[in-house]
Parts: sequence; C-alpha cells; structure tokens
Amino acid sequence: VQLQASGGGLVQAGGSLSISCVVTGLSSSDYGVGWFRQAPGKEREFVASASWSGATIYYADSVKGRFTISRDNAKNTLYLQMNSLKSDDTAVYYCARDSPPVNWGQGTQVTVSS
Repeated sequence: VQLQASGGGLVQAGGSLSISCVVTGLSSSDYGVGWFRQAPGKEREFVASASWSGATIYYADSVKGRFTISRDNAKNTLYLQMNSLKSDDTAVYYCARDSPPVNWGQGTQVTVSS
C-alpha cells in the first residue's frame, strides 16, 4: 500500500490551499482515511478523518469550520481543502489509511506566511 500526497506550498494567511493523496495497492475502498500534520518541534497531530463512505467525518477543533476533508473512491484519492489559513497551520501534512493509521504517506509541506 502506498499513499502519495501532493499539493502543498506557500500561501498567505487568510488564503486557501487544497492538498490531495492518492492511495494505491488496495483492491477496495473499504477503509478509513485521515490527515495529520506535524509542525517543527511538535508532535504529529490529528487533523481530520473520513470513513470509507465519507459519511462519518471528524475534525480537530483547531481546523473545524475552516478545513474540509473529502474522498473520491473512484479515483482512490483523498482531499483536504484548507481555507482561512493561519500561521499555526504551517506543518508537514500527512495522509493516512485507517485509524489508528496503518499506512502513511510521505507528507507535503504547507507553509502559511503572516
């Protein structure tokens, strides 16, 4: 199983960014997915998760109302739409399969300039 994240970059505070993650190596979409992030000097933290159908979604309080997780099972792709970005959102963002995660992507850097 491989997870390939992409779409990170530099954005100004208040701006928006969308990152995605392609999952390969699985024969079905019957798995949960999630996004985590790790800022410099801090531990990796949960950001958002979605069930296999996308019907059950959870967000960390710090991103609730600003971030939206979604998935397209036909494309085996997971998305994270990030709006109203803050400097505190600066981190490496990792996609993961299942909770607790059993597979991790390589991470994509998101930097929010103030």
